[in-house]
Amino acid sequence: MKVAGRYTANTTGGTMTKADLVNDVTALGDLTRRDGEVIVETLFESIIGALKAGDKIEVRGFGSFRTRQRSSRTGRNPKTGAAVAVPAKRVPYFKPSKELRDLVNPDEAGGDSKDEMQGLDGAGHVDPHHPPAM
Repeated sequence: MKVAGRYTANTTGGTMTKADLVNDVTALGDLTRRDGEVIVETLFESIIGALKAGDKIEVRGFGSFRTRQRSSRTGRNPKTGAAVAVPAKRVPYFKPSKELRDLVNPDEAGGDSKDEMQGLDGAGHVDPHHPPAM
């Protein structure tokens, strides 16, 4: 998934908003701001519609969206401490792909390299403490 060079600095100081996303989409080519808004809004509406229908959305290299069922439970009113019945509900859930997790945490991404899986160090030598699997 190539994302380098596509993200522009946002104006909200650390939080990307829908307007920032529209700006990034508009900057990709010969698009008007309205075209960018339609694209972003259509994407969100499609995801929301699929989740409402109980479908799973899977975007390779990014992650998957689905709903999870939460059971009913007894909660507490934080102000009074009184018991409150919380009904069962479906909640949206996002699971990032391994590729996205590795892009966000590049230092941890090297843990599954081919050399390490074969018991080799970076120079191709056998590590005496972790010999190759047979």
